[in-house]
Amino acid sequence: MGPAKLEVRDVSKSFRQPDGQRMPVVEAFSLAVANLEFLALLGPSGCGKSTLLRMIDGLMSCDTGSIHLDGEDITGLPGKGRGMVFQTFDLFPWRTALGNVEFGLEVKGVPNPVRRERARRYLRLVGLEGFDDSYPHQLSGGMQQRVGIARAFAIQPEVLLMDEPFGALDVQTRDILQDELLQIWEQEQKTVLFVTHGIEEAIYLADRIIVFSPRPARIVREIRVPFGRPRREEIKTDPAFLELRREIWAVLKQGAGAVKKLGEGHA
Repeated sequence: MGPAKLEVRDVSKSFRQPDGQRMPVVEAFSLAVANLEFLALLGPSGCGKSTLLRMIDGLMSCDTGSIHLDGEDITGLPGKGRGMVFQTFDLFPWRTALGNVEFGLEVKGVPNPVRRERARRYLRLVGLEGFDDSYPHQLSGGMQQRVGIARAFAIQPEVLLMDEPFGALDVQTRDILQDELLQIWEQEQKTVLFVTHGIEEAIYLADRIIVFSPRPARIVREIRVPFGRPRREEIKTDPAFLELRREIWAVLKQGAGAVKKLGEGHA
């Protein structure tokens, strides 16, 4: 792996429970991401993946540790050099598709003609040409998520953070958007951190997969995806793809089993 574009250094986060106890979610976690790498963060629901992503984006504070972009400490600085795509579409209902894509550019002070043209370009890139004036309630779930992806790319971040962006979509729409994301990523050349609990999705999209333990988040396996690019749907039936999927599933099951035994021991 080349020089680190993004580094997470010994980061921890816990939350206070109703009984006053602290519940560790991320504990002494470190990670390095290379420039232009597509990295998938894979693990069971509730293991701390989304919490980690929000700390990287500066939306949530770290209890300990630091986060660095190109060597600069960006801990707790929201959005600096990063763009986020959420699972929930998080579009402003009173803004059109074009207005939603323009929002981040407005915040950055990009002049109106420039931001409008850039927003239109990214709507075209995600296949929504002609829907500039449509409001979120007039768009399907897949179309709304396309707007969210266009909005994140439009601010031209150095690192794109994606928190289960296709998790709320039906299987067919998810598969289509995976292919569209790969095409846009290959064209736009961004470093991507992609949170998912879908094994097949992680293998299909990523250069490297980090497999998380159940909470608190720890790295239990790092996997380099052995398939070249560009990738197409047919690869999902390749025996090597299916064997890697089986291997990762075994790792996740082993982690879940260890947690179950720990709980039984304290029952």
